[in-house]
Amino acid sequence: MQKETYFGVNVSPLSYDEILQDIEGRMLKNEQSTIIAVNPEKVMKAQEDEQLCELINNSTYQIPDGIGILLASKLKKGNITSRVTGVDMMDKLLEFASQKGYKVFLYGAKEEVVKKAKEKIEEKYPTITISGYENGYVKDMDALVHKINESQADMLFVAMGSPRQELWIREHMPKLNVKVFQGVGGSFDVFAGHVQRAPEFYRNLGLEWFYRLMKEPHRLKRQMALPKFLLKVLVSKK
Repeated sequence: MQKETYFGVNVSPLSYDEILQDIEGRMLKNEQSTIIAVNPEKVMKAQEDEQLCELINNSTYQIPDGIGILLASKLKKGNITSRVTGVDMMDKLLEFASQKGYKVFLYGAKEEVVKKAKEKIEEKYPTITISGYENGYVKDMDALVHKINESQADMLFVAMGSPRQELWIREHMPKLNVKVFQGVGGSFDVFAGHVQRAPEFYRNLGLEWFYRLMKEPHRLKRQMALPKFLLKVLVSKK
């Protein structure tokens, strides 16, 4: 796949369906895949954090989670035609798992959150097999790796915040029999119903960030990464 690059950070141009199709092929070949969400804030941070940049670029799929990446691709006449958000990618993978009979493991967040997320996911996808879960406060990593492998999980969703979750995946992936790894940040809270996403109107317009800013004005400093990123793209545009 021909990836687009923004200031040294790779972004996959694939849609949800294209990623699922590619992942299925890799799973059939017994290959492991990793998914990481990329947005303007993460790209800007990666300019100063070599480890973060390496984590992103070494992933199998760097999904364009952020309207800024989509706009940047349009400015550069790239091939990214739609956002691929972390929480929606997780949902697509869960649906895919339920249809194909793949097993899922959930790791991270508080006990009540991950347990409720499991219950809600099973309500939404009655045929899914969530073969295990664990909260994010477990201390014995060897025992956790053993538990995940014993569950025979094909997919592992890790909710610890970025880049901590990606660092965890990179460290433990060689010891795990899992085929698909995704760091999902606060997505368990969304599936559990503890956090409400922006209304569909805002999401369709790519204004989910604006909705969150209205709800949480303290996010303003973080959201400033978007105009800074787009300005940098404009200045560097060939």
